[in-house]
Order: sequence, then structure tokens, then C-alpha cells
Amino acid sequence: MTVRAERFTIEAPDNDLADLRRRLLATRWADDVDNEDWRYGTSRAYLEPLVEYWAHGYDWRAHEARMNEFEHYRVDLDGVPIHFLYRRGAGPAPVPLLLTHGWPWTFWDFEKMIVPLTDPAAVGADPADSFDVVIPSLPGFGFSSPLRAGGVGSAVTAGLWRRLMREVLGYRRFAAMGADFGAVVTQQMAYDFPDDLIGVHMSRYRRPAGVPGLGLSTAGPDDYGPDEAGDYERDRAGAALTASHLAVHSQDPQTLAFALHDSPVGLASWLLERRRNWSQCGGDLESVYSRDELLTTVTLYWLTGTIGSSMRYYWETNRQKTSAPADPYIRVPVGIGVLPGDVSAPPRRHAEQDTDLRQWTRFPSGGHFGPAEVPELIVRDLREFLRPLR
Repeated sequence: MTVRAERFTIEAPDNDLADLRRRLLATRWADDVDNEDWRYGTSRAYLEPLVEYWAHGYDWRAHEARMNEFEHYRVDLDGVPIHFLYRRGAGPAPVPLLLTHGWPWTFWDFEKMIVPLTDPAAVGADPADSFDVVIPSLPGFGFSSPLRAGGVGSAVTAGLWRRLMREVLGYRRFAAMGADFGAVVTQQMAYDFPDDLIGVHMSRYRRPAGVPGLGLSTAGPDDYGPDEAGDYERDRAGAALTASHLAVHSQDPQTLAFALHDSPVGLASWLLERRRNWSQCGGDLESVYSRDELLTTVTLYWLTGTIGSSMRYYWETNRQKTSAPADPYIRVPVGIGVLPGDVSAPPRRHAEQDTDLRQWTRFPSGGHFGPAEVPELIVRDLREFLRPLR
């Protein structure tokens, strides 16, 4: 069975951009005393000048044009609209590779990996390492909208991704990589569709206990080896950094959605606080990301009106039934990359016990948004992991 996807061009209406600027200029700023270090949350001292640039200096059209240098498609799968970026590899035998983002990510967080993965010769690497790259937007995120159905969480997405790769693009087998929610979806695909997967690469691994995908780590201090000193404490500290958004998104996301959907500054505040706390930036966002990169993420959420449906993804995943088998051993070859600035630090022992672990890499740098922070490290690790599986 073949499902047809339609070419899609990213083009925001002029009226939407004018409305965004009007709202930015009309912001009613909250008082923010003694918060230059972000101790209370997003600092006005940082946000206000950024919003000034957003209103007067940021050029969405330039970034839109850059996105449109790649081919985009949209397809309806079981009533769920799915957007995906697709670029075929330039090497002799490209391997299909599905990349899945998380929250508060967008598909564009993989931008700096697209050319090195599809055309390695263009960056001085071996053409034999090329991939056909497929980067979908999660349901209810960005251009995978509007989402008019409930019940779409990570387990449902795993099935949609299989249909995308097999029925829309015609691949019999493919590799998959994911981070954040993308790792949850990728892990679920490994349970559900092992025969379709060449290998899976993830930035985290959680044993399927408690809430599927969102449960806290079951690891204790004794699960970490001598070369993982400090990882248990880092994993616990990361849980504290994610507690506020997990609570809201998993329990009553619509309450917050009305505020963030109406105020671009409120939306930026919510997204950028996470970006700062979860990146390896030492509290200085712009040491890792440019202003334009930060604002492009926020503008994508704003122009597509998807902050509410993206937050509901937590609610749905929090309540869905996992389809992990009674013996949840992952028989698909697994690669895991541990980023030192990430909010989770999985112990190697769990992955060795529960998966066909082929590669375990401790990166020298990078945080939760690895593909945007240290794309060259992620690309190299993917190549090394998948090279023997081609």
C-alpha cells in the first residue's frame, strides 16, 4: 500500500508576521526584581532586549528561505497531519535514517546534521556513509498540525512513523535516531517493529516501568559503574530541572496553553527557560545558540499555533498503555550517546542488560539538545554506529 505525500512550502502569511510584531510591541512586562541569575525563572533583563530584537531585527523570511532549501512534505496518516523534511543521500548506497525530535524542539534542531549525513563528501567525509534523511515533526508540533484528534502520544507516533517510512516513502528497513521524546518514540519502535529497524540510536534509555516514556529513572546509585562517577547525582538533579513542565504538561496543559498561545513573550519565556536549563551553556544561552536560532524555534511554535497541542503530547503519553513486551529486551542493535550536560544520565548497566547494545559513547560536551549543540559529535557517532549495520 502506498500513501501519497504532497510537497509543502513553508510560507507564513504576511498578516501573521504583522500580528506577531504588534503583539511584541504591546507587551505588558511583569516586574522582575533581583532575577538577573534566573533564580526565579526567565529573567526580564535577558528577555526584554531579545524581544526588542525579535520585533525590530529578526528576519523570519530569511530563515524560512533557508528551510525551503530542503524538500518538505505533508501527508495525512489515520487523520493525523504529518510534516516531514526529506533529503536523499548523495553517496553510493544511502541508508534510510529517521530522526525524531522532542520538546521544546522542532524538526529544525537537526538542521546542522542534514548535509553531513546526506552528503558526507561535501564536508570531507566518506561518501559511503551517506543517508537518506527523514525528519518529521511530531504530531501536534510545528507543521504537523492542526491535530484534531486526541490519543496521539509516543506509542501511537511509533506506528505512524512506521507507516511514514514504509507506506509513504517505500523503505522496507530503516535506521532511527531520537532524543528527548524522540528517544521515547524510537525505543517504542524497537519494541513494536524490530524487523523493520536496522538499528536505533538514542540519547537516553529508560526501563519501561511506571508511566511509559515519562517515568522517572529506576536507576539507583549502585547501577552506575566506576567510569560513571557523578552520573547518578546528575540524573537526580536533572529530574528537578524538568519537574515543573512535566507536572503542567502531564496534568493540565490546556490551562497554560491559552496564555502561551496568546502571548509571544510568554511563549518565549516558557521555551527559553528550558533551553537555558537543559543545554550545556553555563547559564549563557548565546554561548551555544545565536539569537536567531533561539527565535526561530519560538517563531515556529508561534506561527503554527502548536504550543497547546505540543504540551498535550505529554498528557497523552502519560496516559497511554505501553506496548512493550512482557520481556522488554530490545533485540534491535542499539547505540546510546550520553551527553555530559543532559538532564538525564542513564547507567550503562541497564542498557547492557536490556538491549543489544553495540555502541556506548560518552561525549566530551553537549547538553539535552545535542543535535543543535554538538551536531558534529552526533553525526560522527551515528556514522560509526551504523557503518557495520549497512
